[in-house]
Amino acid sequence: MLFYTLDEWLHWQDSLHPRKIELGLTRCRQVAQWLGLLQPHFPIITVAGTNGKGSNVALLDAILSATGLRIGRYTSPHLLRYNERICVAGRPVSDAQLCEAFDAIEGARQNISLTFFEFGTLAALLIFQQDDIDLAVLEVGLGGRLDAVNLFDPIVSLVTAIGIDHVDWLGHDRESIGFEKAGIFRPYRPAVCSDPNPPQSLINHAQQLHTPLYCLGREFFYQFASDEKSWHWQSHTKTYRNLPYPALQGEFQLQNAAGVLMALELLDHPIPDSAIYQGLENATLPGRFQVLPGKVTRIFDVAHNPMAAQMLNQLLLKYPCQGKTHAVVSILKDKDILGIFTALRDTIENWHVAPLDTPRSATVQELVEHLQTLGATCIHRYASIAMAYTNALSVAKEGDRIIVFGSFYTVAEVLQIENET
Repeated sequence: MLFYTLDEWLHWQDSLHPRKIELGLTRCRQVAQWLGLLQPHFPIITVAGTNGKGSNVALLDAILSATGLRIGRYTSPHLLRYNERICVAGRPVSDAQLCEAFDAIEGARQNISLTFFEFGTLAALLIFQQDDIDLAVLEVGLGGRLDAVNLFDPIVSLVTAIGIDHVDWLGHDRESIGFEKAGIFRPYRPAVCSDPNPPQSLINHAQQLHTPLYCLGREFFYQFASDEKSWHWQSHTKTYRNLPYPALQGEFQLQNAAGVLMALELLDHPIPDSAIYQGLENATLPGRFQVLPGKVTRIFDVAHNPMAAQMLNQLLLKYPCQGKTHAVVSILKDKDILGIFTALRDTIENWHVAPLDTPRSATVQELVEHLQTLGATCIHRYASIAMAYTNALSVAKEGDRIIVFGSFYTVAEVLQIENET
């Protein structure tokens, strides 16, 4: 074995390929073929979209697991441990399983260079093959059409809300991005889109492939129940009434759950009503409006694009606090920083900004300039997220709240601090 610890493997992978991101399937497909992964013995549901992918995967996993199926789940990025990316039967795989999978990939790839994400994707499929799962739920990392996850043919494809993100890779408008997301569709195999206003490019691509496309507001619907404590869902062939709200916070989670129920209806495996109820109530996802109560409430959300920031703002308005709202924030420099701040400028009084420990981080000066453009005045600068969070805790008074957002990196660093205290 080339390395014997997971950290060694990950450090080596991170420096192996000349580019951190290189979309395209040719290199990874060849290695997958040598490993015998291109025709897995289990069915796959693939999830793409700008926002809500993680929530959709969590809901699918929770509901399908409640039927007794053994589910493999692949997501990215992780928050605290790399192992979170690959889960079997609800549990992250072990370091030993990952090291063995990486060693098998290294032995098969010959002189083909793989990215960090491609190594992880192949490892997930290899582990799922060996672990005798019943079904895999795979989250696309970036886009869809050229993402490594798209090597593997789904029986159902699910596209969530589509917004503007990763413009250097996917395009500057929803039509371009929609086409990339639709790349996970397969001829004559069903696809679901839970975006209430899907780009025409996505619809056109489905038509060209003869992909049966099920769209929110056209083939399936949801509405709030009159008691405001439950909701209803229906398609042309199935109706659920008085469903529990998903455990995941936010009314927009109903949009996610609606798409998930449509995808589940398209499976050959019957889903009992009890599994629907149980899965909706039990699905969890760290870092998505994750609330730690106390004299000062702390809220963690990985919102890192304008659409996600708008959803975060809706939740903050729905659950106001008695005191002031502080933000501990840092954002990657390739994001729409101004758009993110615009969504939250009227809700946050005090800004605590710091750089992330990655070359992709925006500088403190860049963050401050965007906030000043929007008229923010209470801006505090720090050398690190840890310093920003520690100081926010020290100045916040009882009844205040602290929102940590802007990136997976931002939330991960603060959650690590919380776990150590």
